[in-house]
Order: sequence, then C-alpha cells, then structure tokens
Amino acid sequence: RIAGNIELPEETSVVLEYGAEGVGLYRTEYLYMNRETLPDEQEQYEHYRQVLETAGAAGATIRTLDLGGDKFIEPLKLNRELNPVMGLRAIRFCLREQGIFRTQLRALLRASVHGNLRMMLPLISSIEEVWQTRAILDECRQQLEQEGQPMADHIPLGIMIELPSAAAIADLLAKEVDFFAIGTNDLIQYTLAIDRANEHVAHLYRPLHPALLRMLEFIVASANAAGIRVSMCGEMAGEALFVPVLLGLGLRELSMNTVSIPIIKSVVRAVSIDTCEDLFRGVRDLVCADQIEARVRAAVDEMLAGTDAAQVVNPGLPPEATPG
Repeated sequence: RIAGNIELPEETSVVLEYGAEGVGLYRTEYLYMNRETLPDEQEQYEHYRQVLETAGAAGATIRTLDLGGDKFIEPLKLNRELNPVMGLRAIRFCLREQGIFRTQLRALLRASVHGNLRMMLPLISSIEEVWQTRAILDECRQQLEQEGQPMADHIPLGIMIELPSAAAIADLLAKEVDFFAIGTNDLIQYTLAIDRANEHVAHLYRPLHPALLRMLEFIVASANAAGIRVSMCGEMAGEALFVPVLLGLGLRELSMNTVSIPIIKSVVRAVSIDTCEDLFRGVRDLVCADQIEARVRAAVDEMLAGTDAAQVVNPGLPPEATPG
C-alpha cells in the first residue's frame, strides 16, 4: 500500500491523483503556523472533515500536533531552547499544553464520523505517554457524548516510532496501540546523533547503517507479532534505492510526498517480495553502511534492469534531509 503525506487539506486530492491509496500522514501542525491566533475547534473540525471526506474509504492517518523543535507558533511565545529537538516538542508539548491538545482531540473525534480516521501521536518515548493520552482522549469523548455530538465508535490510535527508546520497546508498545508508523527522519537523526542540517556531520546520516536496519527489523517484527499495522512515513520510504530493503524486512505500507508516489509504485511493481527478502538477508549481517550500500545498489540496479522503473528511477545516497 502506497499512501501520501500531506500538510494541507487541499493536498489530499493531489496525492490521490498521483496514485496514493489514502493519506498516510497528515501533519496538522501547519494549520497552526504563520498566523496570529490558534485555530479553534470548529476550524480544525472543518479541516479534518475535508481530509477524511476526500480520502474516502482508504482513510487518513492524522497526526496530532508536532510543534517545537524546528516548528514554532507565534501566539504561544514559547522560549527558544538551546537544544530544541531534545526539548518541549510534539507529544511532550501537547501533554503540557492540555488545553490546546484537548481542542484538537475534540475536533478529531467530531470529524471521525466523516471518514476512516486513524489518529497518530508523534515522538512517543514511553508507554506512559500513550496512557496519558488515552485518558485525555476518553475524557474528551465523554464530554462530547454529553453534548450529543456524534463520533465513530472506534478510532484506531497509533504512534510514530521515531525515537530509539520507542524502537527498543516496540514489542511492549505494540500491545498498547493499534498501529505503528515509522518516522525515519527523526529516528535516524536521534539514533546516529546526527544533525541533518549540520554540513560538518551530514555525511554521517546513513539510512542503511546496520544499527538502523536491525532497529527497523525489530519494529516490524514486533508489530507483526502483535497483529497491528506498521507503515513508514519518513523520507526513506520515498527513496527508490531503499524500497527493496524495506520490503525485504517486512514493510508493506509506505507513505511519502506526492512526487515520489508514481516512482515508488513503479519500483514496487518491478520487484518481487522473494528477491527483496533475499536482499535483506544478504545485508542484515554486514558490519558497515558502506558495505550495505554497495550491495543494495548493485542488487537494485539488477532488479530494475530492463523494467519501466529503470527509466524513471535514479537511486541516490544519501536521501535529501527534510524535517520529519
């Protein structure tokens, strides 16, 4: 399944036109940015309703606020942090600013009657954060029921796996949530301690680092063992060179930016799962990224030779670093 990543509701129809099977990641924080006031519940409800109605049966995974780090909103006047990517951001921000969080959760609950909604929490580092969110979500649901607002009976609640702590306890987290989405942009950055914007260390940002591959394999295996869905929505999912490896380690759902969708679909059509699994088995025990990248590049070139995908794919390393 190939889905699309969006930042604005009107992009939903665009990713569908490019061949996406639903919305795999809606980054809701962009609704809050570049404005003088916070969006109220009704405004948010209308935006989420538009996305869900447009996405249709395939549905949409809507991520709660991922503010902080490199994303700020003017009305809050938050203090700049010395190390913002390690600071008050995403779910940490939401659990502290519960008034803002509850407004968003109420809007999402109300919008759930208009389509197939999957709700996702960013930057989860512990099970406690999931428990706290569920408690707040239950309170919001009870309030809306008392107000007579209709809602879907069950809304899948998932989490982004983008911190090493979450990856290490993926087997435990899989028992607490309905799905995983792997955010490779931050997962790679935090695991390898690499600032992607720092030109002095950017070359160390290696998606095929053996530590990352072992981590991804464990996340996928944990999700499969618990019977929950697992996808990838980081930029790694939209890089043709990496897709056979991702298929080989067990991923079957990828979500990406619009322009990558037709390219990645052509790659998926051109390869076989058996060949991809053989590729992953052949690289999982290699000891360094250089060895893995060389083996993967040669294998992908061979897989795509003579196919339509070979005409549109120009694999490159490393993938362009973009905010996650």
